[in-house]
Amino acid sequence: PIPRTMHMSLIGLRDMDLIEEPPEDRYPVQTYVMEENEEIIRETIRRELDRQGQVYAVVSRISSVDRVAADIQRLVPEASVAAGHGRMNETQLENVMIDFIDRKYDVLVSTTIIESGIDIPNVNTIIIFDADRFGLSQLYQLRGRVGRTNRIAFAYLLYRKDKVVSEVAEKRLRTIREFTEFGAGFKIAMRDLEIRGAGNILGSEQHGHMVAVGYELYCKMVDDAVKALSGTEPVDAAVDVTIDLPLSAYIPESYISDESLKLQAYKKIALVESRTEKNDVAGELEDRFGQLPPQVASLIRISYARFLAGKAGIRKISTADDTGGIVLFYISGEKLRPKGIAAAYAVFGERISISGTRAPSVRITAGKLTGSPADALATLDDLILLLETLLIVA
Repeated sequence: PIPRTMHMSLIGLRDMDLIEEPPEDRYPVQTYVMEENEEIIRETIRRELDRQGQVYAVVSRISSVDRVAADIQRLVPEASVAAGHGRMNETQLENVMIDFIDRKYDVLVSTTIIESGIDIPNVNTIIIFDADRFGLSQLYQLRGRVGRTNRIAFAYLLYRKDKVVSEVAEKRLRTIREFTEFGAGFKIAMRDLEIRGAGNILGSEQHGHMVAVGYELYCKMVDDAVKALSGTEPVDAAVDVTIDLPLSAYIPESYISDESLKLQAYKKIALVESRTEKNDVAGELEDRFGQLPPQVASLIRISYARFLAGKAGIRKISTADDTGGIVLFYISGEKLRPKGIAAAYAVFGERISISGTRAPSVRITAGKLTGSPADALATLDDLILLLETLLIVA
């Protein structure tokens, strides 16, 4: 699916079924991404001809068809080469395709007109010129034109020699090279969703309002609207939480220098909604980048605390001026859970206190955040334990 369709299914606007079982006697297409090289092109075509097969050669522009056809004829004189594109009239194009199916030609040089609706089992090698100009879904569909039988198929994605490929094009090519196994279409669509965005679900644009409000907020707004219209709005809807603590909570440049990797890490941390996820994110970062700095460890704990606070109906978490302990401010007394308060007293005893009725506050004097980084992390752990305890349902 295209990113917008994928996104609509993920947020509940459309249904989607996954077909995970591949056809029998099929092999994944061997995919290569490389600079354009005449020797590679020559050997690739000759290898396919030696096993009595045929070859697709795909170009991005009609103006390139004749040039590429002439180059292939020069490189492989023994091959018969045909050309097909959308500016040919119906009869011409039909004759070319019928002759190619009847094996009167060995190589078909064409534009993306072969992208869908073409199934020629004898074609098991495809060479895509200027592959950096194609979209990810196009590359996936084009690769799917080969490997339609029990023969191993090959796809060569070429870009011009010494050309500086854009960052987005590099991501597309890396994705199509990495995901070659059966069932990879879903993963490729998810990566395409990350690269291009979900688009405007009510219009034709592939960007829409998401550019203005950000991906996470856009998803939340759409999700809230879907739940409201379907009557499934949760009873304990999360609230926006302000956390004002004297802590350094961020990812230092010395820990993750690459901006894209840093953004991915921030996104994963922001989505933490359980102790398991908190530990998994921390473990993944340690495996990839080394021991967590105190700032990152604090950030992960604060992200999880923010989620818990939102579920508990807490609008603000800050420090007490007199003790340096942490104070939780509720939206209203209705959000307090009696069993949660009783459990909190059982765990923390006199270290917590409650004041106010209409908009009460819960204070925990677990330790001072102004101490060492280890003391601050211990205090945040106490905060998380308190929030989990307060969330016990009455």
